[in-house]
Amino acid sequence: MEIKCPQSVDFFLGTTTPAGFKGYFRQLGQEPGMQLYLIKSGPGCGKSTMMKQLAQLSAGPVQRIHCASDPDSLDGVVFCDKDAAILDATAPHTLEPLAPGADEVVVSLYHTISPEALRPHRDQIRDLFAQNAALRSRAARYIASAGSLMLDSRRAEACSTDFEKVRRYVKRLCARLLPRRGGVGSEQIRLLSAITPQGPVFYSGTIRALADRAVVFRDEYGAASRFLLEQIRSEALTRGYDIITCPCALHPEDKIDHVLVPALRLAFVTDNSWHPASLPGQQAVRCSRFWDRSNLSGFRARLRFNARAAQELVQQAVDLMASAKACHDELESYYRAAVDFGAVEQAARDCARRMGLET
Repeated sequence: MEIKCPQSVDFFLGTTTPAGFKGYFRQLGQEPGMQLYLIKSGPGCGKSTMMKQLAQLSAGPVQRIHCASDPDSLDGVVFCDKDAAILDATAPHTLEPLAPGADEVVVSLYHTISPEALRPHRDQIRDLFAQNAALRSRAARYIASAGSLMLDSRRAEACSTDFEKVRRYVKRLCARLLPRRGGVGSEQIRLLSAITPQGPVFYSGTIRALADRAVVFRDEYGAASRFLLEQIRSEALTRGYDIITCPCALHPEDKIDHVLVPALRLAFVTDNSWHPASLPGQQAVRCSRFWDRSNLSGFRARLRFNARAAQELVQQAVDLMASAKACHDELESYYRAAVDFGAVEQAARDCARRMGLET
């Protein structure tokens, strides 16, 4: 993998989608040469703090992988100059080693937890785990409803989009911006946005860090930009570029929102109300140029309703996620009181030495 990050940047690797939690943690381990360090422990037991400390020790740039359930916490760190990453390997993104010691190293912190300190509170802890799961499940149902409405709007736009015109535009754009290099490029999958307890979060600063030029596609409904980004991704890989592909947080299985080409310091970005993009030196492209406006006008009332209802549904999901986080925070308070953080610090030092980080 030749993708170089000139400075540290921020991503997600998982989020709640209409189909439930979707993560790309296993795909990270499948990147060429990647060594995974998998942390196993309980809530509030120092996993995120340990990863932040290791990131600070790194002499090179890192990718900070944020938790969609709490963006102030980390789910992982990718060390760009070492082909190594450390991840929180517990639910909802549980990872078990496929080739222990060869591809993955398990960093267990369970020995730092005192069962004797937790046992008197077992009923409260079980109840909090159950409440957290129930709230997250309800939030996912609201996101599923919002996603269904947004998909309906995308289909309405698709009925009014000239996809052959889009295809011709992409060919001209890529011929101008992506000169052929030879060979076939490689791909990293990362998320730049997620629905969180803080609302929708979009790491636009990552784009600014990795790109001096950006082609920004303004598309509220997603059909034209979906096709544009699919074609651009294919062209970039075929022309020999290593890319970072960023799926849509709400429909990651079938929609790309952004493609980053670090070697050219170039980004192709989708701009809409969920992740508004205002980037220095951007080339703005309104996807309405590909529409049959007279046909789309027949869907206006439907599109307005879908947009309003989806916003309200997502806000309900955000509120439920905030309640789930409050449950999780209470869980963490029980575990923090039962953890030997001196032992966690020692585990962090051992991990730093094993990873070849400065200490």
